[in-house]
Amino acid sequence: MKQGNKDVPLPRVVYAGTPDFAVPALEALIERGPRPVAVYTQPDRPAGRGRQLRPSPVKVAAEAAGIPVLQPESLKSPEAQAELAAWRPDILIVAAYGLILPRTVLEIPGRGGLNIHASLLPRWRGAAPIHRAILAGDTETGVCLMQMAPGLDTGPVHACRSTPITATTTTGEMHDTLATLGAELLLERLPEILAGRSQPEPQDDAGATYAHKLEKGEAWLDFARPAVELDRQVRAFNPWPVAQARWGEQVIRVHAARPLPGPADPEPGTIRAAGRDGVQVGTEQGQLLLETVQLPGKRPVAAADWANTTALVGQRLAGG
Repeated sequence: MKQGNKDVPLPRVVYAGTPDFAVPALEALIERGPRPVAVYTQPDRPAGRGRQLRPSPVKVAAEAAGIPVLQPESLKSPEAQAELAAWRPDILIVAAYGLILPRTVLEIPGRGGLNIHASLLPRWRGAAPIHRAILAGDTETGVCLMQMAPGLDTGPVHACRSTPITATTTTGEMHDTLATLGAELLLERLPEILAGRSQPEPQDDAGATYAHKLEKGEAWLDFARPAVELDRQVRAFNPWPVAQARWGEQVIRVHAARPLPGPADPEPGTIRAAGRDGVQVGTEQGQLLLETVQLPGKRPVAAADWANTTALVGQRLAGG
């Protein structure tokens, strides 16, 4: 998006985001405009075995483009808000920033705050919309451009773009798809929003669902549930925190699986077959075919390789 008239000032965009999800939209603005005048991201956090401070993916992308980066711990203080106001933003574009934005912050830009949200609002407001959509068995999800309001993802929506959730879709795959879709939708609709010609539609609060933050304890597989639900759990928790089960005294992680039809197993969690296709585990309804597993201290391997190392049929897997 370029201005043909040199007398017309370029829109002043401030961008706020932190993880990988927020990078495609930032790069799209850098490459095709309007280029952000400043980027906000969370402070560097300890990461890895050495717990060294690591910059966010958004910081890395912004610095590579020579854009000033700001990393306040909060935007609630008058000092932080004055610093934002000094950039004279026309709009604040937000994607997975991770910090609460008070009303006073949203009132600083002339066009307020615009959020790239990874769900089809009002479905899945909150912290983990991609995971929750897959867990719930939704057949589609998408991204929305939402005019930000003080409530949790409650603002009116300018536009959405949908994409199917297939029987094999993982959170990691959908994350990348939606990050790209969000960038495309932003570039498509931003000119109208900046010009004040886009009128956002209020959300229907009656249809709202809340995407609770993911907890690592949710990763345990309970084989007293149907195989189709366990399959969704495996896909929703890939790449993090990865579904897991107890095998004797060990904990194995399940990176890939698929459900097989069949009746209820009288002893859910019992391994009924193991071979070239994987390891079949009985459930409350049907069987779960484990395809990729990871033993403690090892790398992920085909479940068939695991079956080759020990006699698994008749052994039990259990939840936490």
